[in-house]
Amino acid sequence: MRKKIAAANWKMNLTLQEGDQLITEIIKLAKPLATHQLAVFAVPYPYLSAIKVHTATTSQFLLAAQNCAQQQAGAYTGEVSAAMLHSLGIPYVLIGHSERRAYQNETNEILAQKINIALANNLLPIFCCGEPLTIREQATQNEYVAQQLQDSLFHLAASQLLQVAIAYEPIWAIGTGLTATSEQAQQMHAHIRQTLATKYGLEVANSISILYGGSVKASNAAELFEQPDVDGGLVGGASLQ
Repeated sequence: MRKKIAAANWKMNLTLQEGDQLITEIIKLAKPLATHQLAVFAVPYPYLSAIKVHTATTSQFLLAAQNCAQQQAGAYTGEVSAAMLHSLGIPYVLIGHSERRAYQNETNEILAQKINIALANNLLPIFCCGEPLTIREQATQNEYVAQQLQDSLFHLAASQLLQVAIAYEPIWAIGTGLTATSEQAQQMHAHIRQTLATKYGLEVANSISILYGGSVKASNAAELFEQPDVDGGLVGGASLQ
């Protein structure tokens, strides 16, 4: 059974004190999870060690970094390497979030390098993909997302791909007032799985967790997570509540 993952992306929000309070409240209120269910918290770099103190006593809650450098080490001031994250005992890392693609000009080729460096340092990537509004309006979203997958993931062996989770972010439905329906989410997730199956076979494709990252919140999570190819969510602003 593939993993069901609820991943919280705190982005550049909260002070350490606020983050400490939030994670304390979440753990206090959390219901027990099944063995195939995980809650992952992608917190800002400075808080990883402090928040890890709260999650260290349970296997239900794991931490992710929000990014890593595509280089192993060197004169890259301000960057954080995959080796550094691994040395902290951080299991997951977000790769290719739509905001980094947009604001830091991360290309599919750069993200392929980041996938490689993450896996080489025993980090589990959550690879983000998704189309902007212009692509959705042209009805070419399937080709667009397939190209993202091909350029950044298809150099991997099947055994490596099985360590990757995918998060589909319809960029046009994030903070725009537009909303993707659960049917639209399912259609793209099924397309992503079929794209993986074409390259790696159905057994591998059916083992990959595909998360939905389009303005997930308490009011729509249940409906989204009911979809057969939606294996959880990458939650942004709502994860701060």
